[in-house]
Amino acid sequence: MGLCLFPADGEVDGPEACFSYGGFAQFRRRLALAEKIRLEEMQGFGGDRPWADTVTVFEPLLNHPDDHGRSLTPEECRAILPRLEAVLSEWLEEEPQDPELGEHIAEARDLIAVLRVCVTKDVELSFL
Repeated sequence: MGLCLFPADGEVDGPEACFSYGGFAQFRRRLALAEKIRLEEMQGFGGDRPWADTVTVFEPLLNHPDDHGRSLTPEECRAILPRLEAVLSEWLEEEPQDPELGEHIAEARDLIAVLRVCVTKDVELSFL
């Protein structure tokens, strides 16, 4: 059981980024750290820091429910894509011996492929 992110374009054989629920949580935690955000301090993750106090294009993804939830708009996808590509570049320069980082790199690549379709086709990013 897990979570898949995919373009809401009606294509059944298009790209998707699939995670276990635990894997999605770990991916978001590492993504948040790239933005100098500690998820455990945030509202909804055990902390009391409001999301309104943060400035990151990743907020719709980081603050997304673990199970399904609303789709991300094409505008949100357009904002997230270049920053995720930049974070992926940063991760590629980090310690290559970290197996968890290797998983996050693969997940980021999958998500980038999905976001590119969302941006190109001007469609939402769906969570299922």
